[in-house]
Amino acid sequence: MSSAPLDVAPVVPLQQDASIIALVGLAHGSSHFAHLLLPLMFPVFMKEFKLSYSELGLLMSTFFVISGLGQAGAGFMVDRLGARPPLLAALAIFVLASAAASMVTGYTGLVLVAALAGLGNATFHPVDFTILNQRVSAARLGYAFSAHGLTGSLGWALAPLFFAGISSAFNWRTAYLAAAAMYGGILLLMVLQRDKLDTQVAVAQQDQAPEHSMAFMKLPVVWWCFGFFLLSTMTMAVVQSFSVSILRAMHGVSLEAATWTLSAYMLCGALGTLVGGYVASRAASSDRVVSLSMGSAALLLVLCGTGMLGGSLTMVVLASTGFAVGIGGPSRDMMIKKATPKAATGRVYGMVYSGLDTGLAVAPILFGALMDRGWYGATLMGAALAMSLSVLAALGVGRRSRR
Repeated sequence: MSSAPLDVAPVVPLQQDASIIALVGLAHGSSHFAHLLLPLMFPVFMKEFKLSYSELGLLMSTFFVISGLGQAGAGFMVDRLGARPPLLAALAIFVLASAAASMVTGYTGLVLVAALAGLGNATFHPVDFTILNQRVSAARLGYAFSAHGLTGSLGWALAPLFFAGISSAFNWRTAYLAAAAMYGGILLLMVLQRDKLDTQVAVAQQDQAPEHSMAFMKLPVVWWCFGFFLLSTMTMAVVQSFSVSILRAMHGVSLEAATWTLSAYMLCGALGTLVGGYVASRAASSDRVVSLSMGSAALLLVLCGTGMLGGSLTMVVLASTGFAVGIGGPSRDMMIKKATPKAATGRVYGMVYSGLDTGLAVAPILFGALMDRGWYGATLMGAALAMSLSVLAALGVGRRSRR
């Protein structure tokens, strides 16, 4: 363990930074893979277990509610125990959830799998950012945050290929057993490389009175950060959940073309994240970078919502929205770092990133009501409004951080 001050990483060789970034990125990608552990098999579950869309939707609500509540609590665990134990426990839970999914015989079993997967997902943001902030050199943090966001997108991209390929070659239960084996392999790698995952725990200095573990919640900047994640993630949830249906309803786009547009959005987001890492490592004001990128994304969504662009151009502009959001990703993480009090990294990241799960849980309900009424353009406009409000939240974070 380093003797550097808590939350400040010493300058170390590039190879050491790269190996830590790679391990954390692999862990983050595995958590995004788990987001799609159940949704990709929804058509199979509907047919095999005679389930409704409402029942399937409740599975994802279960996942994100448990993940959001658990994420806020996981931050305290990370600050007290270090990042490594919660990370290893989360991967073990993913092994268990995947194995359980291979044996389900009905809806109750699926609810259990959703709960387990949500519990495993809860630890990753406080774990990831505690390790990166403490173990990666400050000069390389922008690139580390960029790699972190990129691996998350790759986890999303890999899951459909993984389940479709194995399910078609064998069956869906074998695909879940393969997922359990994959998580077991990642867990083994993390155990073997455990020295790179060590972090310092929060210890009160002798010349200072001990601070209550919940004191950070009195800081307005923490709640501005929470609000930013809540609002910006609501927009992402709309694109992921409804963009295919919106394109088909507004412009008569084929299912294949609409699905490719969503994939293009994800890939553009990954490309934007790579560019954003370069920007974040050089920008003096992270909040302004975030505001410009999110503001641009909101404007692009407004253009899509007007319906005036036509089908082909709307698909191009919607995919470009992912690039705009991706550029702001690494600067967003730098913005949160600057707003985080020393010795409270896990707690703050846990609380702030629970806003992400909250947005993913709330947005489908709110915007689903607009979709049910056929207000497809208004749904995109509503997503643009949420993104615009996230710009104000980002500027609020920046002002309070500089104080």
